[in-house]
Amino acid sequence: MSVSPDFIQQIFYRKHCKSAVFFDKKKAEYFVEELYKTLFLPGNFKTETELKSKFKTLQNALFYLIKNITNDQLLAERQVEVLFNALPAIYDKLMLDATAILEVDPATESLDEILWAYPGFFATYIYRISHQLWTQEVKNLPRIMTEYGHSKTGIDIHPAASIGENFFIDHGTGIVIGETTRIGNHVKIYQGVTLGALNVAKDRANYKRHPDIEDHVTIYSGATILGGCTTIGRGSIIGGNVWVTQSVPPNSLVYHKSEIRIKDNNPLPDSLNFII
Repeated sequence: MSVSPDFIQQIFYRKHCKSAVFFDKKKAEYFVEELYKTLFLPGNFKTETELKSKFKTLQNALFYLIKNITNDQLLAERQVEVLFNALPAIYDKLMLDATAILEVDPATESLDEILWAYPGFFATYIYRISHQLWTQEVKNLPRIMTEYGHSKTGIDIHPAASIGENFFIDHGTGIVIGETTRIGNHVKIYQGVTLGALNVAKDRANYKRHPDIEDHVTIYSGATILGGCTTIGRGSIIGGNVWVTQSVPPNSLVYHKSEIRIKDNNPLPDSLNFII
C-alpha cells in the first residue's frame, strides 16, 4: 500500500511550518541528568577548572534546546543566563529539601544516601529547575523535563505548581501535583497522593483548579485532595485514602474510619461458608 502524495505534503508542511518546533528529548534528558550530577554528585571533577568546563557544556546544551524552541539566538542566550544566575538559590532550596528528608525520615542514614538514591528528591530537583524555566516563560521545555522526571520516578509535578521550602516526598510513586497547586513550607507527602482538579473542562484552563496546602501539613498515602477553592490548613494531617473536596481548618486530623473485623474461631456466617 502506497502513501498518498497529499499525506506526504501534509507531513512536509508540518515539518517546515512555523509551529513545528524541533525537540531533542535526548538532549533535554542529558541536561537534566548531567546538571543533577554536577550539582549533587561532583566527585568526578578533580579540579575547579573541570567543574567550570562542565557548567559551560551544560549552558551550551540548554542554549541548544531553547534556541530550537524560540528560533531566537539572543533570547536563548538571555534565558540561559537567567537560569544559571538562579542556580545558587535553587541549589540552596534543594539542600533544604534534602535536609528536611534527613531530619524526619528514620530510614535515611546520610545526606549522600538522599542525593544518590531518593526518587522524591530527584523529582523535586526536576520540578525546581523546570519551574524556574516556566517562570521565564520558556515554552514546552519545562513540561518535557517534568515528564522525564515522571517517567523516572512515577511522580508527576506540573512545572507551574508553587512549592515552598523543606519539601519532602516520601516513596513518591503515583503522586500527582496539578498546575495551580500551591504548597507551603515543611510539607510532607507520601506515595499515591493526588492534588487535583474537580473540573477538568478546557474552559477552566485559566482558573485556579487545584488545592492549596499550607505550612507543616502531612498528607499520607492514597489521599485525594481536589478543587481550586480547597485549602488544607496549617499543621493538619490528612490520613491515607481520604477524599477531600472542601477546606480543612488548621491543625485538623482528617482520616477515613474503616471497620476491621478479625476472624475468630467461631463458625463463619452462612453467607461466607460456601464451597466452590
